[in-house]
Amino acid sequence: MSDVVASDGRTIGRRGAATRRRLLDSTAALLVSMPVRDLRVVDIAREIGTSPATFYQYFHDVEEAVVVLAEECGDEMAPLADRLVAEWSGLADARSFVDSFISAWDEHAAVLRVRNLAAQEGDARFRELRRIANGSFIEALATHVRAAQRAGRVDPDLSSITAAAALMSLLERMAAFHADLEALGSTRDDVVDTCARILYQTIDGSPR
Repeated sequence: MSDVVASDGRTIGRRGAATRRRLLDSTAALLVSMPVRDLRVVDIAREIGTSPATFYQYFHDVEEAVVVLAEECGDEMAPLADRLVAEWSGLADARSFVDSFISAWDEHAAVLRVRNLAAQEGDARFRELRRIANGSFIEALATHVRAAQRAGRVDPDLSSITAAAALMSLLERMAAFHADLEALGSTRDDVVDTCARILYQTIDGSPR
């Protein structure tokens, strides 16, 4: 693990690292209840009983703190991609993966929504973080598609990487907005099952 540094590039010690962690946690908590554009340094500092000057010891601005949080979210979700590397035995594996993916999104939803919106608006930092975070998922899904194509279960004309990217987009959108669907009468189980069926049929060619 690389050393934690202050905003001026100095390596900080254990106490400073703990303060920085509290500032990051405060930022993440406040993003749940307010848009990032409305979030101020003074709000973050006040949440943990410190001053804006302390915040600026570790981050140049609110967006820099959110960039760090987005990078951490990507790192924490990365092990889920490992579950795509192994060969799946059936639809149950797809359901388990989708369920875990949505749960991980729920845990980090506020930060991930900010990351994705900023990426869509063209912020290079967030676009790169999203590319890195999603890249291993997309490549693993594409590998499954290519294997199914070789086995004759999936149309060979299907672009494996495009299909994988489309599936990743589906997973992110459904994870981000499944609560809205549930308000319309769907259930979380419906979301998991539907996404799992679409995912499994695309990468394996089998509906069940």
